[in-house]
Amino acid sequence: MAELNLVDLADHYFVSDLPGSTIPASRLREILDKLQAGRPLTTHGFNYLRQLGLTALGQLARGEITYAAFRETAAAEQTKREQVVEAERQAKHAAMLAREAEQKAREAEYWAQQEAARLARESDPKYIARMKNRALRVRYGIEVFVEQEHFPRLMNILRRFDDGSRLSDDDVLWMTTEGKGYYSEILQTAFHEREAEFYTNEYRRTSDPWNAVNASGHFRKCEQARKAHDLLTSIPSERQKAPKLRSAIATTHGGVMRDLKRLDDALRLGNQAHALSPKDFRPCTLLGAVNFELGHYDIARDWYAKAIERGATERSIDYDLRGIFLRAESARREEIKAFLLREDPARYRWVNNLDGSEPRSTGKRAGKPK
Repeated sequence: MAELNLVDLADHYFVSDLPGSTIPASRLREILDKLQAGRPLTTHGFNYLRQLGLTALGQLARGEITYAAFRETAAAEQTKREQVVEAERQAKHAAMLAREAEQKAREAEYWAQQEAARLARESDPKYIARMKNRALRVRYGIEVFVEQEHFPRLMNILRRFDDGSRLSDDDVLWMTTEGKGYYSEILQTAFHEREAEFYTNEYRRTSDPWNAVNASGHFRKCEQARKAHDLLTSIPSERQKAPKLRSAIATTHGGVMRDLKRLDDALRLGNQAHALSPKDFRPCTLLGAVNFELGHYDIARDWYAKAIERGATERSIDYDLRGIFLRAESARREEIKAFLLREDPARYRWVNNLDGSEPRSTGKRAGKPK
């Protein structure tokens, strides 16, 4: 008989359904090679065939049946084995489908329970109120933990403000003292925008220049200096009669020019305001800040000293200087640092705690003159 390849030999002996039949050096493959070569099998070989249920092949190996008889019996054995394997495969597949269906049922039940719980929560007035409170805090950038004793007042303020009301003086006082941890930049900006809008409308209604001054101050604090400039320049000169009013307009407008980086105009308006109200510290503070930003440190120091003599606090001056320092470029920072430490190392020691990695302040945080 011609030499058969691995697959043909397995087919010849009707064992191609068994994995080891085509694997070289496997036990079954060695038995097939022996049978094909006409060599006798060992006792272990016959035992292995019996373990595999290959009765006809054992009979053929012992010479008890012819190949023709073997082929008929072995084909039936192979068909039976394949049926058993297929039945097992189908049983495993059915079991797998059952497990998947059971898992899907459990998941469906779980999500149904979750949905029912969600609907129950969302229909609960307490839950609804809690979600509204959370959304309100997020809207105004209040992401810190709110102390229990502060929560009712804070939420009352936010609700009224969100409904379009202005903050009262007591509200602002609380937000800038006891509740300052919740006075976020978003809320501050929204507050100053609303106040600016209110005083602008009041100015249009009453034509009172003081309303324009107040509106401009709020425009500056929400970084809308251009709107403040337009409003101040719209005040007719005939309405600017009282020196106090004219000084306030000039001081506020000088601050606006400072925001717009028009420092020469800011100096002019500051000097004008000081001439109109020489006892008011506000023009002095403005002139100190503008000169400091121009690098005229000695002149700025003298103006700040005059501001303190007229009622400004060292704290407000230092806050203004800190803002100038933080907005300055690196080289200017070193100049400012050296000057301040020469002036008063103890008072200005805070410059040693600020470095170039800290972001430069916006005008809102720069301690501007009012």
